[in-house]
Order: sequence, then structure tokens, then C-alpha cells
Amino acid sequence: MAATHHQSSAALAARQRLADRLRELRLDAGLSGRDMAARTGWQPSKVSRLETGKTPPADSDIRAWCAACEMDELAPDLIAASRAAASMYMEWRRLQRAGLKNLQNSYVPAYARTKEFRVYSSTVVPGMLQTPDYALAMLRSVAAFHGGVDDVEAAVQARMERSEMVRNSGSRLVVVLEESVLRHVLGGAEIMAAQLGALLSAMSAPAVSLGIIPAGALRQELWTLETFTLLDAERVSVELLTAAVTVTAPSEIAQYRRAFAAMAEHAVYGAPARELVAGAIQSLSQLP
Repeated sequence: MAATHHQSSAALAARQRLADRLRELRLDAGLSGRDMAARTGWQPSKVSRLETGKTPPADSDIRAWCAACEMDELAPDLIAASRAAASMYMEWRRLQRAGLKNLQNSYVPAYARTKEFRVYSSTVVPGMLQTPDYALAMLRSVAAFHGGVDDVEAAVQARMERSEMVRNSGSRLVVVLEESVLRHVLGGAEIMAAQLGALLSAMSAPAVSLGIIPAGALRQELWTLETFTLLDAERVSVELLTAAVTVTAPSEIAQYRRAFAAMAEHAVYGAPARELVAGAIQSLSQLP
């Protein structure tokens, strides 16, 4: 799915709710759009853009709006809602300006309080199951594509530390992978073989459930989806080419939970899953 779809379904929806609330405040105060413009010193077009959601408000805009409506006490909550909406859709390039290490560390607070992770991936082995060499190859590829600060080795270390934190926290990890993840070679045959071996080891861990959807599996409901992680029932982290999307709306979280359950039903586990991994390892010997 395109990034713009997720922006409209999550971040833009949150922005629109905020815009609607600003409009309601103006109407409740008995002010016209021109009245609001006069009280704030803005052009009427700015008032229109703010309350239609075309322009996200700055904190100062919200304070001025509430003051004009004589409802200053509402400003803190509306500012918090505005910041939450802005954080729901963050461009990778902007995040990576500070380096991939900082991007990895940005996930730590949410991961630290999560008791169950449900991860669906159609692209790569999830970060919490990656070997250092596989993570290095993947993050080098990401850095080369997006540009930004060259701190890949530090980012790998941060990712490994985050994964260790999750393992030591006693959290449960439920993963569903498309078989294509096993076949997409990152870093060369040797690195990929070690990564696939690590997946076999992870299958034996009591806190890990790993399912694999065989290539060609008949799908009754859903097609291949973008990679996403469910953190308990509180939020969903969606990874797109150009952005990281955080979904917090209960209705959308429910849809991702349904999607994960549907994908999990297509997956095989235990011995059949091990056979798929073993087959992928065997295929590496045929690479030039």
C-alpha cells in the first residue's frame, strides 16, 4: 500500500479531528471566520486552512485560537493532540538526519513497556531476530538508499542492545514471515545462512512463536501486506519506504490485529516451518 494511504488513514485522520475541534470551538464562541482572523491578526485564509486540516497548527496557533475563543484552558490538551498527530507519520529521511543509531534508540521506550510483540514481515527478518551481520548488511543498504549520517555500525549495536533488552524483559514475540523473506539474500550466502540458522534456533525459544507463510499459499482474505509490528493492543508500527507510521486509533489497531490473525492462519509452524528454513539454507549452496 502507498504511504499516502497510511498518512490519510492515520495521521491525517488525527489532524482532521483536531481541525474539527478548532472549528467547534470557534462556533461555540459565536465567532465567524472573519472574527477569528481579526482577533488573532491572521489572514482569513489561515483560519480556513487550520480548521479544514489543510495546514497543521503550530503550538502558538492553538494558543492564539483558544485565547480568541476565551478557552485558554483547552490549549494544553489540543497541543498534545496536535503533537501526537504529527508523530504518527514521520519521514525516514528526516529521522535519519540524526543518524540510524538515534532512529534505533527512538523505539526503546515503547519496546520497554511492551509485553507482547506481534510482527508480520514480507520483506526482511525482523530486527529482534536479526544477527549482527545481517543487520549490518540491511542497515548499510538503508543508509545507502536514504543517505544521512554514516553511523551504521553504531546503529547495529543499538539494535542488538534493544533486542537483548526485549529478550531479557520476558516479553513474548509472535512472528509471521512470508517465505520470500527466507529467500531474499542479504549480505551474501554466508551471512544469510547464519541468519537462517539463527531463525531455527529462535524457534526453540519458549517466548518465541515463528510461523512462515509458504510461497503460493491460497489466501482467502488478505494479500501480502507491508511489514508491521503490533505492540500489545496500544499501537502499531508500520514500516514504509519513505516513512514510519505509528497507528494509535483503536479502530485501526483492531484492523491490524485482524490482519495479523488472518496471516497467522496461513502460516505453518514447527516441523513444516523448519523445513522451509532448511530448504532456504540448502538453496544458498546453489548461488554463484
